Amino acid sequence: MKKTIVFSCLCALLLLYTMCNKVGIFNEDGFDERLSGGAATVFDETSHAFTHEIDGLSERDGQVHEFGDKAFEQTFVSNPAPIFGGLGPVFNNVSCISCHHNDGKGTPTAGQSTSSLLFRISVPGKDLHGGPLAADGFGLQLQDQSLIGSKPEAQISINYTSLSVTYPDGTVVALRQPTYNVYNPYTPLPASYMLSPRLAPPVFGGGLIDNIPAQTILSFVDAGDKNHDGISGKANYVFNPYSQKMEIGRFGLKANTSALAVQVAAAYQQDMGITSYVFGQEASYGQAQTANAKPNKDIPDSTLNAAIFYVRTLAVPARRNTTDVDVKAGQQLFTQINCSGCHRQTIQTGIDLTLPALSNQRIHPYSDFLLHDMGNGLADNRPDFLATGNEWRTMPLWGIGLFGKTNGTPYYLHDGRATTIEQAILWHGGEAENAKQAFMQLSNADRTKILKFIQSL
Repeated sequence: MKKTIVFSCLCALLLLYTMCNKVGIFNEDGFDERLSGGAATVFDETSHAFTHEIDGLSERDGQVHEFGDKAFEQTFVSNPAPIFGGLGPVFNNVSCISCHHNDGKGTPTAGQSTSSLLFRISVPGKDLHGGPLAADGFGLQLQDQSLIGSKPEAQISINYTSLSVTYPDGTVVALRQPTYNVYNPYTPLPASYMLSPRLAPPVFGGGLIDNIPAQTILSFVDAGDKNHDGISGKANYVFNPYSQKMEIGRFGLKANTSALAVQVAAAYQQDMGITSYVFGQEASYGQAQTANAKPNKDIPDSTLNAAIFYVRTLAVPARRNTTDVDVKAGQQLFTQINCSGCHRQTIQTGIDLTLPALSNQRIHPYSDFLLHDMGNGLADNRPDFLATGNEWRTMPLWGIGLFGKTNGTPYYLHDGRATTIEQAILWHGGEAENAKQAFMQLSNADRTKILKFIQSL
C-alpha cells in the first residue's frame, strides 16, 4: 500500500514538473505540421470544421461546453420572456451564430439577418482609460436594428467600386473598394464622427490565444525596425473593465480586447443588447429612447460563463496537404518573401492546469498578435487605444483555407472586401508593402504555390 502511495506521489510530481518547466528551444523532430492547435487540433475538413470541442474534457466540462454551444446558437427575444429574453432595445443581431456562421467568418452585408458586419463609432479624443471616445447618443457601436417602440441608431449602405492591380507579368486582378454611407439616424450624428467596419471573425482557438503569455507577444515587437525588414509591430494596451486593469490586447481586429471573457461579454452587450455581470449597462445607455433603462443582468452568470467556456474550448482545424510538393514549395516562398515577418508560424502557450489541451502547446496560428501599419488602402482612420487609424492586428491564418466551406462564400480582411486570398494580399500595404511587392514579382506559378500553401492552413 505504501509503495503504491509513493509511486503515485512520484508520478504526480513528475507530471507537475513536466507541466510547469520552462519552455525551451523547439525541437523540430517529432512534430506533426498538421497540428495547428497542438493537442487542441481536430481533423475535419467539412463545413463543421470550426465547431468541435477540444479533446480531454471531463464529463462536467463537456456538459458546460454543450450548454455554451446551445447559448451560442440561441436566438434571443425581447422581454418579458421566461428564458433568453433581454434582446435590445437596439442591436445588430439576435444570436452569436447569426454573425459567426458555423463558428467561423461572417458575411459583409448591411441591414440583413445574415449580416456579420458591424460598425464601431467614436469621436476624436480618448476616454478615461485611453480608449475611443464614445459618440454622444450612439456609444461606441452603431446598432442598426431595434425592437418595436425603439428606433435603430442608424442604417448603413455599402457600395463597391472596382480597382485593378496589374502584375509585372501582365496578369490583372480586380479588387473591390467599399464605401459606407450612414443614413436615417434616430438623432443627428456628431459632425466629426469616425466609423470603422468590423466583420465577425472565426471564434475557434480562443482558449489557446487567451493562454499565450503576454511576454511572448511582447517578444515579437521590433521597435524601430532593428532588423531593417520594414516590419516593427507593437502591442496594444487596453482597459479590461472586469479586472479594472490595463492589459495587452490580443482579441479584436485592432487587438482592442485583452481577455476572451471580455470579448464574449462585449459581443452580448454591443451586438445583441444583452447585459451581464461584466457589462451591466445597456449599449443604448444614455439615449433618450431608453432613458428608463437601469443596470441589470439579462442573462445569468452561468449562461455567460458557459458561452465563454464554449469559445475557450473550441478546437483548431488541422492543416491539410502538408506533404504536397507545391504546398511545401509555397511554404518556403511564404517565408522567403517575409510574409512570416507578421504571420509567425509557431508560438508556445502558457500553463493551464485545468485544460491540458491548451497547456504548454506548440501552436501554429500564423500571427504575432501585434498591431501593424497596413497602409492607407486598409485604413479606417479610427484610433482604438494605441492602435492608429492605419494599424490592424495580424490576423491568424489557421483555418483560412476552410472559410469557403464554413461560410459558403469566403470573405477576408477586416471588412470582407476581399473574396479571394490573392485579393487580400494585394490590399496589403504599409509594413506589408515589401512582402506584397515581392509576391507580385514572383512568377504566376510561384504565386500559385504560395496561395496553395495558405489554403492548406
